[in-house]
Amino acid sequence: MPAYLIVNIDLRDAEAYKPYIAAVPPIVARHGGEYLVRGGAFEIIEGTWQPNRLVLFRFPDRAAIRAFVDDPDYAPFKALRLSVATTDSVAVDGIA
Repeated sequence: MPAYLIVNIDLRDAEAYKPYIAAVPPIVARHGGEYLVRGGAFEIIEGTWQPNRLVLFRFPDRAAIRAFVDDPDYAPFKALRLSVATTDSVAVDGIA
């Protein structure tokens, strides 16, 4: 069953974040993931949530999401992201 990783990023230093943007897509792909949304304009339809920069991924399943997040090759880029941004993320199962 496909699973989706939904991420909201409050970026404090766009310049320092550039290496992350360049390096992470191949790691995502290695785990069967693909970007569906990577930033871009959005519109609040309902509610009070005020996201900053939204990223949406599709993976084969939640195990693949966990494998991506726990990948040792991803660790230094995760540390970079955490040093320049506040991030909220959630994994959710899709419809089979």
